[in-house]
Amino acid sequence: MAEKEGIETLEKKSNAEKPQGAEREKPVNSGKDEKAEERVEKLVEATQKSVVANEEPIGKTAGPLEGPVGLDIGTSHIIIAQNKGRDINTTKELNAFFTLPTGKFAKQILNQKEIKYYELDDLFYIIGYSAQNFANMFNVNLRRPMSQGVLSSNENEGIRVIEAILKSLIQKPKAFGEILCFGVPGDPINEPGASVYHESMIKRSIGSMGYTPISLNEGMAIVLSELSEEDFTGIGISMGGGMCNICLSYLSFPVITYSIPMAGDYIDAMVEKAVGEPATKVKAIKEEDLDLSKGPKDRVTTALHIFYDELIFKLLKSLQRVISSTDKIPKISNPIPIILSGGTAMPNGCVEKFETMLKDISLPVEISAVRLAEDPLNTTAKGALIMAMTETE
Repeated sequence: MAEKEGIETLEKKSNAEKPQGAEREKPVNSGKDEKAEERVEKLVEATQKSVVANEEPIGKTAGPLEGPVGLDIGTSHIIIAQNKGRDINTTKELNAFFTLPTGKFAKQILNQKEIKYYELDDLFYIIGYSAQNFANMFNVNLRRPMSQGVLSSNENEGIRVIEAILKSLIQKPKAFGEILCFGVPGDPINEPGASVYHESMIKRSIGSMGYTPISLNEGMAIVLSELSEEDFTGIGISMGGGMCNICLSYLSFPVITYSIPMAGDYIDAMVEKAVGEPATKVKAIKEEDLDLSKGPKDRVTTALHIFYDELIFKLLKSLQRVISSTDKIPKISNPIPIILSGGTAMPNGCVEKFETMLKDISLPVEISAVRLAEDPLNTTAKGALIMAMTETE
């Protein structure tokens, strides 16, 4: 009892010595709490910004970037995102290349037309949208440095091509060590470590340009970009060219991340095999004319409907299997949304088809809605930029 009275006396004395109106001392870790709150506020504020998208014009020289950068290195495109005032500006380039034999006259033409290329072993490596023009002219398929979301094992020059495209989009930062956050795929089911080599090589390339590289799961980037009003709780699905990336996030923590090695390129290849039309033509029809809310009108659109059904079914079955087999799922009291993003999710009727097929799948978590990201082609780059901004002091 005497000990208790002594403590109370010391507290009264301590409080009496403080100036009037002075607050009690904050806990030692309050600085950390304030910093965490500040980062969350910054993150939420960034999600409210509009995206202004640009395609990199042929011949334009990249300018130095100030501040953090977000980067989406996809199988089809490479997209950078930068914070500019009230907006987020994105610029994209085709992630592809085409080779031609070297020659003085050809080199003059390439330089005169301001076509992006580099020279190696008696070959011109034409990169980006310029490569698409050459492929169309020669009526052959483009070559891609990536396959199924990671560096292609069949292209020895893959990482060099990506480095050349990156250098055409961004110069070295004004301040050495600026944060650059880039999206990486989740490992395919039953293939742990499948993306380690890809991630490490990209980090080396970015680091050599003077940036501090930070990787972020692509599905998590979707969550950061689209789910601020849901406290970053939900399922983000990036349906790109090489693979579908899936992330279940709870309060901004990635609980589950994985991928399935099939997406837009798989659909194009299977339709080509089924009906005999070139994959490039199938891709153009898929991106420009396909309406999954209406019945198919010819052999190509019939095949597209069939393989979209297959892709969505396998994606949903994988989601059911992965979520049901893990013990990591927190108790989520409210239904959560699913956000679809990426070019493969963009045809009209894709979201509705996903919703319809979801009804036949039993998930351990209740789904509130399925919706398309606000800007499906730039969502990953925006999410990566948001993460980069929170990592910047």
